[in-house]
Amino acid sequence: MTTPLSTDRSALVGRLRAAGCVYAEDEADLLLAAADDPAMLADLTERRVAGEPLEYLLGWAEFCGLRIAVDAGVFVPRGRTALLVEVAAALTGPAPAVVDLCCGSGATTVALAHRLTPRWLAAADIDPAAVACARRNLAGLAAEVFEGDLFAPLPGQWRGRLDLVVANAPYVPTDAVALMPPEARLHEAPVALDGGPDGLSVLRRVGADAARWLAPGGHLVVEAGTTQVEALCAAFDAAGLVPTVRHDEDLDATAVTAQRP
Repeated sequence: MTTPLSTDRSALVGRLRAAGCVYAEDEADLLLAAADDPAMLADLTERRVAGEPLEYLLGWAEFCGLRIAVDAGVFVPRGRTALLVEVAAALTGPAPAVVDLCCGSGATTVALAHRLTPRWLAAADIDPAAVACARRNLAGLAAEVFEGDLFAPLPGQWRGRLDLVVANAPYVPTDAVALMPPEARLHEAPVALDGGPDGLSVLRRVGADAARWLAPGGHLVVEAGTTQVEALCAAFDAAGLVPTVRHDEDLDATAVTAQRP
C-alpha cells in the first residue's frame, strides 16, 4: 500500500532525482501545484517515478510560451519544434492558407494561430486520440481538425491553393524507436514516432503530395534529423520542390523548407 507523500519539496525532489529526472526541482514544483492533497501528490509521484511522462500527469505541456493540453498516448510537443514554427511563420505573407499535418495535440497549429492571421487554418492527424486532443486545443481559434492520412481528409477545393504546409511527421527510423527514451517509446502512439526504415517514409509522401496541394510560391516546412537532410532534400527536389535547410544548435533542431516554384 502506498503511503501518502508529504508535501515536503526537498523530499519530493530527492525522489524524482533518484528516479533519474534531470529537472527534478522544476518537476517537483509542477507536481506540487497540480496535486490537491498529499494522496494525489503521492499518486502523481509514483506514476512519474515509474516513468510516465510528466505532461500526461499534468495534462498539459509548455510549447512556444503556450500551455497545450496533452492527453495520454498523444505525442508530447518537443521544445525543438519551436524552430519549425519560427521558420514557417517567417515565410508567409498576409492572410495565408495554412495546414498542419501530423498535428498531434495541435501545438504547432496553436502556435501559428498566435503568430499569423490565416484565412484558412486547419490541422490533420491519422490518430483519433490526437484529433480529439487537437480539437480541444484549437477550440475558438477558427481552425478545423480533420482525421485521416496526411492530405487525404482535406477539402478538395484546397488543392493547389495552400500557402503553407507544416508537418512534424514521424522521422525516427523503425530500428531506432527501441532506443528512444522510455517516456516516448512506451507511452506515445507508435504512429507518431516510427518513420519507416530510414525515418523518411512519411516525409517523402508529404513532399510528393505537397507539390500538388501548395499554391505556386507556397512553402512546406518539416522537421527532420540532421543525418536525414541530404536524402530528404533530394526527395523534395525530385517532387519538384526547392528545398533549403535551417539548423538551430541551441534547440538541436533542423527544419527543412521546400517551396513550390
